[in-house]
Amino acid sequence: MLQFDDNRLLPLLFGEFNQHLARIEQKLGVTLSSRGNRVAITGESAAAEIARDALNALYERLKRARTVDGGEVEAAVRLAEAAHVQKTSGIASEPGGETVIRTPRRHVEARSGGQKRYVAALAEHEMVFALGPAGTGKTYLAVAMAVTMLVSGKVDRLILSRPAVEAGERLGFLPGDLREKIDPYLRPLYDALYDMLPGEQVVRRLSTGEIEVAPLAFMRGRTLTNAFVILDEAQNTTQVQMKMFLTRLGENSRMVVTGDLSQVDLPPGSLFGLNHALNTLKDVPGIGIIHLTDADVVRHPLVTRIVRAYDEDERRRAAARGGDPPR
Repeated sequence: MLQFDDNRLLPLLFGEFNQHLARIEQKLGVTLSSRGNRVAITGESAAAEIARDALNALYERLKRARTVDGGEVEAAVRLAEAAHVQKTSGIASEPGGETVIRTPRRHVEARSGGQKRYVAALAEHEMVFALGPAGTGKTYLAVAMAVTMLVSGKVDRLILSRPAVEAGERLGFLPGDLREKIDPYLRPLYDALYDMLPGEQVVRRLSTGEIEVAPLAFMRGRTLTNAFVILDEAQNTTQVQMKMFLTRLGENSRMVVTGDLSQVDLPPGSLFGLNHALNTLKDVPGIGIIHLTDADVVRHPLVTRIVRAYDEDERRRAAARGGDPPR
């Protein structure tokens, strides 16, 4: 039985028509019965403990005048599940509770155990590789950390890059000047920037060069000092491109490489740069490698089910071929 002190917060905790409680019930297979300021939890003991921890975390969030919506409920359940796994496996829980990156426009929170490890790696290592399926926040969290370091003066520049590879489509001739031609490839990076910074700041910093968004080919021959550098969609780099990019790292700089090995758009027969880099650099000190999974997907819950369905299909195909699925 859970009891909450502040009755004013309960409508926000339970959600309209108790929709937050219903979401927790659906995720964990428990029954939540509310009466006054108390909630009774019925179900398998582990699931009931996770539900209790998730509700307590959401209540503490409301006490700090933070919002609770469907996404926050999903995140609280994921984090409570991760903490339960750590506890039952004998692994010490990560200290610090919430993991938040504060940017001028919003506070960006880690919403899963994998994301918490990722944010910790971003803070600790000068070079981080983040691998995982769509929707796990690989690029978004990296941009948030980069913006925070830029605004606080820890770096002078923010450089965002990705290879200009067509994702299974023939785009043909694109009209306009050079920037207009490459902007469609870089749009996701702009979207993340505008989420973190006021629009006028993005425009001003782009014009002064404090923020640079450029295709990977533009990195050749440069030394990137006092910068936070992000290479997005790195699964579409060749070995030559990857080595070129990684060796651009200069003094007082940080570098993040993100990629999804299940969405490679390189032509058949290409030498994949991301796989090669991971195998080559896995034991190099100072480099953090984070693997995110479908459990870390924080988009619509349907995205998690889609990712799992594709993974299962790939496993079936690999079994039919008599080998392991590609990584």
